[in-house]
Amino acid sequence: MIQRHADGSISLGKLEFFIQVLIVLNLIAFAVETLPNLSESTCAALRTFEVASVLIFTVEYLTRLSLTRPWHRYAFSFFGIIDLLAVLPFYIVVGFDLRSARAFRLLRLIRVFKLTKYSAAMQRMSRAFVIAREEIVLFGAISIIVLYLSAVGIYFFENEAQPEHFSSIFESLWWAICTLTTVGYGDVYAITTGGRIFTFFILIIGVGIVAIPTGLFASALLRVREDEKE
Repeated sequence: MIQRHADGSISLGKLEFFIQVLIVLNLIAFAVETLPNLSESTCAALRTFEVASVLIFTVEYLTRLSLTRPWHRYAFSFFGIIDLLAVLPFYIVVGFDLRSARAFRLLRLIRVFKLTKYSAAMQRMSRAFVIAREEIVLFGAISIIVLYLSAVGIYFFENEAQPEHFSSIFESLWWAICTLTTVGYGDVYAITTGGRIFTFFILIIGVGIVAIPTGLFASALLRVREDEKE
C-alpha cells in the first residue's frame, strides 16, 4: 500500500483518500465547535474525534518521516511543514493549560492545506504558480507601489474636504485598497472634482491589476496541462 517514488518520497496509496475525508470532517467539526449551546455529549464526541484525528495525522507524519529517504527532504519540505503544523497545535494546547494557548487551535485550519497534497488539480495549480512566480512577484511589487501612490494622490485631493476620512496617507490606504480592487464599499469616496477624476483613472488601473495576474496564472496553468499531455 505504501509506495516509494524515485525521488525518495512516499505515497500511502488508498489510505490517502481516507486522509482526505478525515481532513474535510475535521474542518466541519471545527465549524460545529463554534455553535452555541452545544450539549456536553456533543462536545465530548467532538473532542474524541479531534484526539483520534490527531493520532492518525501524527502516525501519518511519523510514517512519512521515517520512510522518506533522506528524511529531511520531507521534514523541511512545504508539505512536511504543513503536516507538522496540522498536529502541533493539539500538543501545544494539551501540554500547556493556558488560555492564550487556545489561539494555537486556529492553526488546525492548516489541515486544509494537506488536501493539496492529494489533489492532482491542486498540484497542477502549484506548478503553474512556480512557472509564473517571477512575473507574479514583480506585478505584486508594482501593485504595492501603485497602491501607495493612489493613497498619496487621493490624500492631496480629499484631505481638506474630508479630513475625517483622509486625515493621513495611512487612512487613505483603505480607500486605495477598495478602489484598486474594484470592491468599492462606498463608505469612503471622493467628493471633490479632482478626487473624482483621480478615482476614475485609479478604477481603470484597478481593472488591470485584477485581470493581469489572472491571465498570467491561466497561461501558466495551460502550460502545465500541455506538459502533462506530452
